[in-house]
Amino acid sequence: MKITSQMVKELRDKTNAGMMDCKKALVENDGDMEKSIDFLRQKGLAVAAKRADRATSEGIVQTYIHAGGKLGVMVEVGCETDFVAKTDSFIDFSKNVAMHIAATSPVSTVREDVPATLIAREKDIYTNQALETGKPENIVEKIVIGKMEKFYSEICLMEQKYVKDPDLSIQDLLNALIASLGENISIKRFARFQVGA
Repeated sequence: MKITSQMVKELRDKTNAGMMDCKKALVENDGDMEKSIDFLRQKGLAVAAKRADRATSEGIVQTYIHAGGKLGVMVEVGCETDFVAKTDSFIDFSKNVAMHIAATSPVSTVREDVPATLIAREKDIYTNQALETGKPENIVEKIVIGKMEKFYSEICLMEQKYVKDPDLSIQDLLNALIASLGENISIKRFARFQVGA
């Protein structure tokens, strides 16, 4: 199949990957857009894994204030160099993450940071719900594990589905940015403020 510049542009618009990476993905997948997106996401995971141990001592603190001024977010996004911190794609990513946090109100960045008391409370609720249905103990355990996975995906920023594109998680979005910029990038911390909350 002939890969056109329009196809490359469309894939680039969907993934923010480099032009040559988009062309290669389309060639590898015979022009299939969905397979090419998956190919680029896999590549992003590989790049992100290679860069994960590099220090992210540069970056920016991005803010988002929702219309009306009743809700605001501050998020610190780190990278390796100040050059990358000044790029449009890095700044756009930071703004989108701040807006996402305002919309979804995550509890923590990653599941390791979820308070133990909250985890214990949720497990107790799910266990009691499953036991009330009369299921055997081994089935109850599997039900609780499944419900806890769903719980983490709803409250942990990196596991949440991105509000602007529910096919991607915030981690997927981050991996794509790491792949396109070639540096380790991390969401270090955030704070969400809401009047009356």
